[in-house]
Amino acid sequence: MASNWISYNELAWTDDFLADPADYRDEVNGYIEFINSTAVTPVNTVLHLGCGAGGFDVYFKKHYTVSGVDISTGMLDKAKLTNPEIEYIEGDMRTIRLKRLFDCVVIPDSIDYMLTLDDLKQAVQTAALHLNPGGVLLIVCKPEETFHNNNFVYTGEKGETHVTLFENNYINPYVPNTYEITLLYLIRHKGKLSTYMEESKAGLFPKKTWDKVLKDAGFNMEPRSLDGIYDKYLLGEGEYPMTVFIGRKI
Repeated sequence: MASNWISYNELAWTDDFLADPADYRDEVNGYIEFINSTAVTPVNTVLHLGCGAGGFDVYFKKHYTVSGVDISTGMLDKAKLTNPEIEYIEGDMRTIRLKRLFDCVVIPDSIDYMLTLDDLKQAVQTAALHLNPGGVLLIVCKPEETFHNNNFVYTGEKGETHVTLFENNYINPYVPNTYEITLLYLIRHKGKLSTYMEESKAGLFPKKTWDKVLKDAGFNMEPRSLDGIYDKYLLGEGEYPMTVFIGRKI
């Protein structure tokens, strides 16, 4: 079940160097506003699919009882250290079945890793099966119409260790409905350099596909723009618009 990505397992520790939970505060507070303004009854419980290292949960847990699911054990280990009071479960968002219902399901942009249309349908179905009637679904994604090739750089230093991560996003014209993610790590410990590279693919679907998948799964959703969140990490010129789909289970 566990993923084999080195970025989210063996190198999960670098998250402490490249991101601080405080960096997520404004972003997550925006999601909380979307959730609370969409809900017809108070939201008490949240299922976070693709929770990663738990940075978002630092803020979600101030408002809700959170359960997190991720496929990468390295990220889950970090999440448990950051948020020991939260229940974290190893699982695949396409197939996990917890046999209980929540007031809200959130899938921040980890849903990009749904590589095929069938993967996407399965993940959205998982959300539907874990929601109370009228429950809120929040998805953060990048529809094909607004996505661009981009480069990012992240860097941080603690003690005698310095980490720099370069990320390249590339739309391969020969592989439709996907984009490529290439990560290059430069890790220096006491001046000694180690390098790691990882390549993966992510799904890239037009908005009409998102609309149909969400409607077919029984959701009444609307898109909202989310711009500028990661622009400070862009290398050179570029833009990184994202879309928030927010709505309720019918």
